[in-house]
Amino acid sequence: MNDPYKTLKAAIIRVTDETSNIKSFLLKPEKKFSFKTGQFVQFTVPGIGEAPFTPSSSHFEKDEIEITIMKAGRVTSRIHELKPKDVVGIRGPLGKGYPLEEFEGKEILILGGGVGMAPLRCLLLSLLEEKNKYGRILLLYGSKTPGDIVYAGQFADWKKRGTEIYRSVDRCDTGEWKEKKGVVTCLFEGLKLNPDNGVAVVCGPPIMMKFGTMKLLEVGYKPESIYLSMEKNMSCGIGKCGHCACGKYFACKDGPVFKYSVVKDIANIWD
Repeated sequence: MNDPYKTLKAAIIRVTDETSNIKSFLLKPEKKFSFKTGQFVQFTVPGIGEAPFTPSSSHFEKDEIEITIMKAGRVTSRIHELKPKDVVGIRGPLGKGYPLEEFEGKEILILGGGVGMAPLRCLLLSLLEEKNKYGRILLLYGSKTPGDIVYAGQFADWKKRGTEIYRSVDRCDTGEWKEKKGVVTCLFEGLKLNPDNGVAVVCGPPIMMKFGTMKLLEVGYKPESIYLSMEKNMSCGIGKCGHCACGKYFACKDGPVFKYSVVKDIANIWD
């Protein structure tokens, strides 16, 4: 078993501005690094601190790893100041990822919002790498405005590779948006789905995950067929600090991926 406290050095190869407050960092670890889609790593800035993030790159890529980070506090603000050739650390992989063996042969619906698209990108790229194992793949993605769409230039390629894509924005003041307007659940309207032989994966802001999950149940998905990425409030990454307690579970150690059937009766799971 890997030492969970050991940090692997990694050089920043490229920094991509995704939105006004979200950047992607392509890292080259000093040796090959493996993880399973849905797992996370601790991103360490020497002398500053660390924070947990789920990689946004495919788990089939072993030589490089990409991590997408929203500026939201002290550590993430300093991360956003980093440049190519800077050296950081990654610790992990940690947690439990998506059980892809349970997805085989099934229709897969991916429901995302905002920067929640980061771990979902990892999942989608990993699925597309072995697309013959899975049924229909659908991506439903919502953001506040067109300018807040993460990976805006990549959706066309995902569509070309066989993903059905549906997008919405809460608002658009310029009038240039030609797709749906409204919260992400509006994308279910008129959509033919197969929940009896399908799974759904949800990641995004807590309020979006709550109403997205309720919508999935409404259209026929079973609680055990809905997978949630419960990354909120993670800190130490190994179940020692208790910051990410979710009922009797720790998001960092027992998740961050949970079936809705496992957590549905826990109070305040969306807070």
